[in-house]
Amino acid sequence: MPSIKTEKKRYKVSSHTLWIDKFMTQFVKVGGISIILVVSGIFLFILLQIFPLFKQAEVKRVRSLELPILIDETTVLGIDEWGELPFLVNRDGTFHFFDLVGDRGRLTKRVDLSEKMSELTALHYNQKAQEVIFGSANGYFQIVRVAYKPEFRADGERVMTVNLKPEEPSPIGQEGVPITAIDYQDYDKNRLVVAIQDTQAGLELHAVRFVRKLSLIAEAQFKVESQHKLNHLLDGEPLKAMVNTSADALVVSTTENKVHFLKLNEGKFTFRQVFSPFAEESDTTIASMDFLFGKNSISFTDLSGDNIIYSLFRSPLTEQLQWGHTKTFPPLSGPADLFVTSLRNRAFVIGSGSDISLRFSTTAKIRWQTYLPFVPQTGVINGKFNSILLLDTENTLHLYSLHDPHPEAGFGAFWKKIWYEGYPEKAYVWQSTGGSDEFEPKLSLVPLVFGSLKGTLYAMVFAIPVALLAAIYTARFLKPEFKRFIKPTVEIMASLPSVVLGFLAALWLAPLLEDRVPSILLMLISIPIIPLILGWIWMRLPMRYRILIKPGWEFVILLPLMLIGGYLCWNLGPVLERMLFVVTDCSGEKIANFRLWWPDVVGVSFDQRNSLVVGFIMGFAVIPIIFTIAEDALSNVPQPLVSGSLALGASRWQTIWSIVLPTALPGIFSAFMIGLGRAVGETMIVVMATGNTPIMEWNIFSGFRALSANIAVELPEAPQHGTLYRTLFLGAMVLFILTFFVNTIAEVVRQRLRSKYKVLG
Repeated sequence: MPSIKTEKKRYKVSSHTLWIDKFMTQFVKVGGISIILVVSGIFLFILLQIFPLFKQAEVKRVRSLELPILIDETTVLGIDEWGELPFLVNRDGTFHFFDLVGDRGRLTKRVDLSEKMSELTALHYNQKAQEVIFGSANGYFQIVRVAYKPEFRADGERVMTVNLKPEEPSPIGQEGVPITAIDYQDYDKNRLVVAIQDTQAGLELHAVRFVRKLSLIAEAQFKVESQHKLNHLLDGEPLKAMVNTSADALVVSTTENKVHFLKLNEGKFTFRQVFSPFAEESDTTIASMDFLFGKNSISFTDLSGDNIIYSLFRSPLTEQLQWGHTKTFPPLSGPADLFVTSLRNRAFVIGSGSDISLRFSTTAKIRWQTYLPFVPQTGVINGKFNSILLLDTENTLHLYSLHDPHPEAGFGAFWKKIWYEGYPEKAYVWQSTGGSDEFEPKLSLVPLVFGSLKGTLYAMVFAIPVALLAAIYTARFLKPEFKRFIKPTVEIMASLPSVVLGFLAALWLAPLLEDRVPSILLMLISIPIIPLILGWIWMRLPMRYRILIKPGWEFVILLPLMLIGGYLCWNLGPVLERMLFVVTDCSGEKIANFRLWWPDVVGVSFDQRNSLVVGFIMGFAVIPIIFTIAEDALSNVPQPLVSGSLALGASRWQTIWSIVLPTALPGIFSAFMIGLGRAVGETMIVVMATGNTPIMEWNIFSGFRALSANIAVELPEAPQHGTLYRTLFLGAMVLFILTFFVNTIAEVVRQRLRSKYKVLG
């Protein structure tokens, strides 16, 4: 008989085992803490990337420069792209350049205006083209180009040089009559010049259309194509006229405080629209009217300081372009006497007296506002949108630095409806890039979140029934001999790369389903009905026939019938299409085509790469995950519970419905949530199979754009630290938070279900 000492030694844990246990305890603890720190670090990194999107503009005074010229001689203030060599223009045609960074001091250049140009009575600065147009007292105009050229010294320092390049003067309207206001625009080979002349009969509006004909011998010159007197199209006398970007339309304000929109079509101006910007206000007087960048929006102010924006869009009723009130800003202290627009975005500086603010049209937000210690007379923003130059009434230039890299961002830009240029109403729109510098970015994340939810919904609608029913059948009906082959086979499906599934969806499944939608509809209806009918018949067969099929072998009968049913549905689809889905084409011929019938009858689009395709393929990718976890939960239900239910007379299906499913519900719910997380974060399938159209409609035959797919597509092309770059990180944060909350809610629900349906107390 062993001694007590021997017995104690027998049950004593070795020091080696204790050391390993302590090590693994600390190792797991460190690993868990490390994971938390890594996730927190990722969260902090993303947060630091998106924080600048919500900062206001920073404007700081840099320096002031007293000018050696009289202020009343100056009417135009211009600047180069870098904000280093601004200029002022006298009415005698003298350009005064001021070096703000170098040691050259003040430079004076005088343009040799033609003798046809008598006293200058009107000037206009086209900052984008760096040109100044002069209007004279005898009805002539002349355009002078300010040609900036950067030169780099041996030490790498940049020095700006400038030359003046005048064009030949041209008459407009009545000769010998002074021009009081002038504007112009070049577009492709066309030029449109518009001028207001002060005649004895009153103010007259004249326009001249020029065409530049290319020549292999001489330099191309603009030639007059047509001349127009436009007073007959106006209600009142013209006060200000502006030419649009494409040089084929005019916006004219009149003495009646109305704005006219005139369109040039086939060599003739026609009336398109007239409106009163402040018709509903107490004071309807138009104090200022100025184009924003792109010339698709106009800023108006009245005498009380109200500031509103009108934008150009196509009317849903008339299908013609028209102007409409889209934005309203907080009022100024009085009528605007200063307006400066940016050449990079829809930002503009507007002021009344010393009250000045930087505003952004797209979001209708004030980016910066202050009361200056002086009254600015005119100003300009450089092309890089980092400097503001103001000229006060005391003959002094004031230079301010501007730091506002993300004016188009903000909570409203990401989550609220915005009335964009070209849109007939407010909308959620994602369109981050365009074909020209005048493009207005549209950065609403709502269509992307909607797309993620839409794709997830259709994938789960397809995956959950298939995966759950397959798991139930495999766990509780199929013989174990077959289960050893079926379950690993389904699990192997999860290893298929997403890019392969996306490739199959885009190049094989989408074209296949495009012509076979009626067949798919028949299959979706008939395939679930076939097992139900077979089960109903099976339960009414005599026992002598039912015992021929052993439990677990039912698929021997069911599978061939389902294959036959699917084959018949596939071939009966075209017959159903010819019976129900017939449309009449433009020639009056009737055509059986579901793709044409759907938009014609339902009124929504039918795209080849649509949500139905994504539902099938992404559901196929999610099924293995849901199936595996759900099957494990169903198989782990204690066998005594199942045996007890069967012993009390319940059928196998009654046992599954009343005993197995409630007991396994926490595991099944976890399977659903893990599958949901996979569907929400799926990228390649969505990128390749949806068409990536950020639209908001539940139409199953239209595409969408998900957050994950949007990040994958646009992040490689986004400029580092730019607005799009940071907005994509914001999308990643939204995806992170969305999955975090879904998983948190799923875990809470799982724990409650586990507590409710636990077997042992």
